[in-house]
Amino acid sequence: MTGRKRWSTEEILEAAVALLRTGDAESFSVRRLAATLGTDSSSLYRHFRNKTELLRAVADRVLLTAMDGYRPEGDWRQRITALALCLRDAFGEQPELAAVWGRYGSGGTGSRLVMEEVLQALRASGLPDQEIPARYHRVVILIAALISSEAGISTITPEEYEQGMEQFRVAVLGADPERFPALSHFARDVRPLGADRRAAFEEILAAQLDDVGARVR
Repeated sequence: MTGRKRWSTEEILEAAVALLRTGDAESFSVRRLAATLGTDSSSLYRHFRNKTELLRAVADRVLLTAMDGYRPEGDWRQRITALALCLRDAFGEQPELAAVWGRYGSGGTGSRLVMEEVLQALRASGLPDQEIPARYHRVVILIAALISSEAGISTITPEEYEQGMEQFRVAVLGADPERFPALSHFARDVRPLGADRRAAFEEILAAQLDDVGARVR
C-alpha cells in the first residue's frame, strides 16, 4: 500500500502562497492547506507548529526573494530608499502577502537581512548608537505600512477600481460647500488614494529620512 506523499517545507510554502492568493490571512487555515495538498493537518504540523508560524514563514519567503535582488549601494539614504523600493516591488508581485508581513512579523533569515541592512545604513548616517533602534523601528513600520496600504489597492479588480473612482468623483466634486468648505475649495486638485502611489511612497519615506538627517546635523 502506497503511503501519502511527504511534502517538503518549500512545497508547503508554495502551496500556502497559492492559497493566500485566493483569500486572506483570516480565511487561511492549516486544515484548508492540508486539504489542498491532499494530506492531513498533522503532517504539516511536523514543519510548522501553528498557523502563525506558517504565515510568518510565508512572509519571510518574500523578504528573502527581495533581498536576493538587493545590492547595497550609495550613501545611507540611498541604501534605505533602494531597500524600501525593492521590498515594495517584491510584495507588488504578491500583494496578498503584504498584509501577512504587516501582521505576522517574521524572525526568519529574510527578516534578519532586512533588519541588518537598515541598521547598518542608519549607523552609516552618523546617528548615535543609542538612537538607532528607535529610528530603525520607525523606518520599518513606515515601510511596512506603505507597502500594505498600496497592496490593498492593487488587489482590487478594474471594475472595483472604476466604481471607486466614480464614487470619489461624486463625493468630492459634489460636496456641499457649506458643510465641506475646504473639500469644495480643493475638490479639483484632491486625488484619490490610488493615484501616484510610487511618488507618494518615496516622498513619505524621504520625509522620515530627512528627519534622521536633521538629527545627525
